[in-house]
Amino acid sequence: MAEDSFDVIVVGGGNAAFCAALSAQEQGARVVMLERAPEEEAGGNTRFTAGAIRFAYRGVEDLKAIMPDLTEQEIAQTDFGTYTEDQFFDDMFRVTRNRTDPALCEILVRRSFETMKWLHGKGVRFAPIWGRQAFKVEGKFKFWGGLTVEAYGGGPGLVQAETEAARRRGIEIRYASRAIAILHDGFRVQGVRVKAPGRIYELKAPAVILAAGGFQGDAEWRTRYLGPGWELAKVRGTRFNTGDGIKMALEIGASPFGNWSGCHAVQWDFNAPEYGDLAVGDAFQKHSYPWGVLVNANGRRFLDEGADFRNYTYAKYGRVVLEQPGNFAWQVFDRKVLHLLRDEYRIRQVTRVRADTLEELAGKLEGVDGTAFLEEIRRYNAAVRQDIPFNPNVKDGRRTEGLGVDKTNWANTIEEPPFEAYQVGCGITFTFGGLRIDTEARVLDADQAPIPGLYACGELVGGIFYFNYPGGSGLINGAVFGRLAGATAVADRKVG
Repeated sequence: MAEDSFDVIVVGGGNAAFCAALSAQEQGARVVMLERAPEEEAGGNTRFTAGAIRFAYRGVEDLKAIMPDLTEQEIAQTDFGTYTEDQFFDDMFRVTRNRTDPALCEILVRRSFETMKWLHGKGVRFAPIWGRQAFKVEGKFKFWGGLTVEAYGGGPGLVQAETEAARRRGIEIRYASRAIAILHDGFRVQGVRVKAPGRIYELKAPAVILAAGGFQGDAEWRTRYLGPGWELAKVRGTRFNTGDGIKMALEIGASPFGNWSGCHAVQWDFNAPEYGDLAVGDAFQKHSYPWGVLVNANGRRFLDEGADFRNYTYAKYGRVVLEQPGNFAWQVFDRKVLHLLRDEYRIRQVTRVRADTLEELAGKLEGVDGTAFLEEIRRYNAAVRQDIPFNPNVKDGRRTEGLGVDKTNWANTIEEPPFEAYQVGCGITFTFGGLRIDTEARVLDADQAPIPGLYACGELVGGIFYFNYPGGSGLINGAVFGRLAGATAVADRKVG
């Protein structure tokens, strides 16, 4: 088709894909995006997120650069703190157990703030996360955990803003268009084969950027790489992220890299649907567990709910819940902390029980040994250091002592009615294993040489996250490396 003349093909339709497309376009390229989903389900995993984005900033002046509509009153009543590059590096290396690729991590952290300014310049709006990341202390909001900003309108708002930015700049978006193979002559990428409603066709271009997400939507690949039982996990996001980009690249000799047995997986309502529901969005998650306790089918606690701020534990605790008998747990709270529970605990589609006594609660916890549960709570209550004050804004050191699994912060007794409990399973967000890229986002082959014309960004890049990740770093990862991939794709063409 004569009209199908493009400089860059971007495979994907989420945040990383849009950043790659916008970056290539601003370098003068003619760009087309191939979004596997129909338009009403488009946006990849981005559309299902709450839109929080982690980046380094030195203080409120940096925040004003990306949120110029912050009022003086808002600034006066908020302690935004700082989140330095050193803190970002510390978080990345700590939660990945020092596994994150140093060269890629350096790019992610160093370019995080400038990428936020770049997105703002493209028309993306941002707002402070007052509701989820700040508690009011003595009349002033105080942010914690290094996560301060979200896209206006959350994930759906981010997709809408990026879609509008792409269309304003003449980027073509083809929906219900699945890339099924990379056209490759053994040396150089020449385009992709596309499956669209009623036809399969070839789309030629000298550069292809893969931004099609991980393989979490493929139950067989989950079980093959993450391990037995992972076919039982729920998928938090889009049903269309089944590893297409990774599979196509491996077929032409790309190098696999990263934590192929690892993933981002959270506590997710046990009765949520198989895939994400756009009407509910991220609200099936249950992230207030640091204020309560988790028990399994045996009535036992099995992890330290207060090991760290939820930003640094939520992405790994889904796996721990999946490993419990029956693949579920119950989060239990008493009256003292019910006011701290996030909005997601109040949605209509929630698996919740409520009781006025612990004995009544024990009888309502479906699948749980009630006698063992009551004994576990008795032991837990007796172990709480009540002489240490509770403070949800800091790691308060209010802990238990002498238990097999101690709680190291925010340990409150479970004794004041009413009691509430929420049943959770595992919700997988994205997989950590993927393709190997160089520091310019070029995909490398098995000999670790660049495959000419092939680039990658977002969730399908391996080597950045291992075991866990700091909350909000997925979107900035997609944005930083998407912008880089788009620029490199055009620059390589000019040089070549």
